[in-house]
Amino acid sequence: MSSIINVLEKPLSDENIIKKDYHTYIPYLQSYNNNDEIRISIQNQDLYVLPGESYLYVEGFVADEKTLKPTSNFKLRNNFVAYLFDEIRYELNGTEIDHTRYLGATSTIKNFVSLSPTESIVMKNAGWNKIYDVNLENGYFNFYVPLKMLLGFAEDYNKIILNSKHELILLRNKNDEGLVLSDNSTEKAKLVVSLISWRIPHVQLSDLSKLNMIKILNNGASIPIAFRSWDCHINPQLSTGNSHIWNVKLAANRERPRFVLIAFQRDNKFVHCNLTNLKVHLNSVSYPYDDLNLKFEHERYAVLYDMYLRFQQCYYMKEPQPLLTAQEFKNNAPIIVVDVSHQNESLNTGPIDIKLEFETATNIPAKTAAYCILMHDRIIEYIPIRGQVRKVL
Repeated sequence: MSSIINVLEKPLSDENIIKKDYHTYIPYLQSYNNNDEIRISIQNQDLYVLPGESYLYVEGFVADEKTLKPTSNFKLRNNFVAYLFDEIRYELNGTEIDHTRYLGATSTIKNFVSLSPTESIVMKNAGWNKIYDVNLENGYFNFYVPLKMLLGFAEDYNKIILNSKHELILLRNKNDEGLVLSDNSTEKAKLVVSLISWRIPHVQLSDLSKLNMIKILNNGASIPIAFRSWDCHINPQLSTGNSHIWNVKLAANRERPRFVLIAFQRDNKFVHCNLTNLKVHLNSVSYPYDDLNLKFEHERYAVLYDMYLRFQQCYYMKEPQPLLTAQEFKNNAPIIVVDVSHQNESLNTGPIDIKLEFETATNIPAKTAAYCILMHDRIIEYIPIRGQVRKVL
């Protein structure tokens, strides 16, 4: 009540930052062919940079294989940029901070559970088109992808990093199969990537803020970098049958998962495989406690959709704004979200055996793959004055 009568209260303004500009960095070796390792470095250690707000810029064109001229007869796969790469890594002073494997599938699954409808529309500029392919104008494309869409570090850690060397490493996929699509099966396309760059904000501080940063440096302070990493595992071809056990990983205690995302894929589409029940086992503890009792042919998947809805609330601490309706969820992205964040960690000090057990109403068709994304905490300790980086968690 007292605040409404404080008529002399002065408006607050943040004057710590006097300038923030995006600077573009390109690879030293500008080769973007299949299997190439693309390294983009920032060597200047006197900069204050903000990786969490950086972007990956990709441009190129799709040409007819016969004429080698750009054509608009083809479409690009949804989330095209992520599918260009098998892996992405971010390194600080030569030490790996975070990485994402199977980048296309991982970021696609993550987007389906994370994005709101409004955010999904914005992400069209990044080559994301929800459940549709991406049309081309005259065969040319250019996309501007937030790094937070590709790395857990960039999504969670939104602070400047000082006195360090940065490197973004991208591993191009082995082939471009399934990236360029056409309604005419006789047409063949040649995909050409002409430029990949990293656009990252440089931040200039006010004199007072700069002095505070110098004190942090001189004091040898240890700066914690905390975020949630996405660890994707794939079972490339599930066996036929309707009862399955998948030993996903024997994880170190520091890689204890908080959320587990599971998806089945066939012919580049996510499918429900007539799932009836699924359990995630962390050693001897199972999640969820109750059976799911799903029956997709009778439209009985409300429990699964509710688990999908609750992800945003639990992961981002915000009101859920689901990207998919219940019907879209069933038909296009029936992703199983298992919240395993509540654990008795004092009793668990050894390795964690992570296992999936699931059942289906019918035998799983051939060439069906399964993806399991383990989302776990990670803490990096960074001492700027020494340039020392070490993993705490």
